[in-house]
Amino acid sequence: MAMRKRDDEVFPNAAGIDVGASSHWVAVPRHLAEQAGCEPVREIGAMTDDLNALADWLLALGVDTVALESTGVYWIPVYEVLEQRGLKVWLVDARQMKYVPGRKSDVQDCQWLQKLMSLGLLRAAWRPDGEVCVVRAVARQREVLITEQASWVQRMQKSLVQMNIQLTEVLADVMGMTGQAIIRAIVAGERDPLVLARHRHSRVKASAEEITKALTGNWREEHLFVLRQALAMYDDIAKHLLECDAKLQALLDQRSQTRVDLGKAPKAGSKSRVEFDVRQALANWAGVDLTRINGLGVTVVMKLLSEIGPDVSRFASVKHFCSWLGLCPGTKISGGKVLSSGTKRSANRARQALKIAAMNLSHSDSALGAFYRRLCGRMDKPRANTATAHKLARMVYFMLTRGEAFVDQGQQRYEEQQRERSIAALKRRAAALGFRINPLAAAA
Repeated sequence: MAMRKRDDEVFPNAAGIDVGASSHWVAVPRHLAEQAGCEPVREIGAMTDDLNALADWLLALGVDTVALESTGVYWIPVYEVLEQRGLKVWLVDARQMKYVPGRKSDVQDCQWLQKLMSLGLLRAAWRPDGEVCVVRAVARQREVLITEQASWVQRMQKSLVQMNIQLTEVLADVMGMTGQAIIRAIVAGERDPLVLARHRHSRVKASAEEITKALTGNWREEHLFVLRQALAMYDDIAKHLLECDAKLQALLDQRSQTRVDLGKAPKAGSKSRVEFDVRQALANWAGVDLTRINGLGVTVVMKLLSEIGPDVSRFASVKHFCSWLGLCPGTKISGGKVLSSGTKRSANRARQALKIAAMNLSHSDSALGAFYRRLCGRMDKPRANTATAHKLARMVYFMLTRGEAFVDQGQQRYEEQQRERSIAALKRRAAALGFRINPLAAAA
């Protein structure tokens, strides 16, 4: 087989960088290195000065495109420095290197990456712009804090159970208003079950006698010590969560372009008002209110916008967007036979948020809820969940690109449309067999 000529190369002036923790290996095209009288492979350090020197070297050689292999978080400083210097940086998934066979070693890896890039055999991973990355960093930190706070709640529950304080048997939420009041009273030194039961809120289903019985246990000092520390950690994380919320609100306010009318705001100071303010900020940033879509709450919309941003025009079409999310069925076909049509495995956070939203539609009386339940009758729930998440992704894409408002037709209208489609399909089938279908009322 004849070798491809240099004139046919897609990126003849591309460089490849094998990213590491303490140093990086860089390979440039041999013809550029020969013109400059230097070696085509060079090792550089990971310090900022080293990265700036790398950018100077690449620009002096005439390199216009750089391929980076996504390795942990070590690629981020390299990506940002090179991009700021005007170079076009491609972030390449490491799995693409595995799919294209070739000799690889610590030194040759960058050369192999540069070769594949120059031949156009690699594809760049999608990364949102800098403003979205700022919001994403704070939003992900908030998720970490929520997870950590939940783990300390579990430790509190464990300490209570070890003292045979069965608070979880009488309260749906241990950290609700009643649960927190009781736990804080215990930490403060109160041990009388009757006194502790007085913190019961009027909306709690369990009676005061049941709560008193649940609060009768063994007050072991070591478990009280763990409970005290777990509550202190819970409160400390709550302070950091408030800081994250304030930071997110400030970032969203800075990025608000137009004000979307969401109707009358709830009363100031209420819990619903706080959620409304976040929803308003997200709508102003995106230009549309994505929470109008059934199943997409404020939490899901926050995760979607912080991961992908409001601008999805970089995707060529809605099919490309859904494919990037990992919600499109596969098309592995050989010899005219479908080998596999399942979706690929993905850790995409936006994909996970949409699948959670699809799961919340199981009891919804909306058209999307009826769609999800109809799919559950035809296939297993995981596949129905993925298909519904795919439908949600298409709605999100069209709302962000077209600025259209979502209008729910309702479950009844959806079922009528499905009935009309079923009747039309039966008529076509009957006509193909030489029959005609008449309604019962007409026949009578």
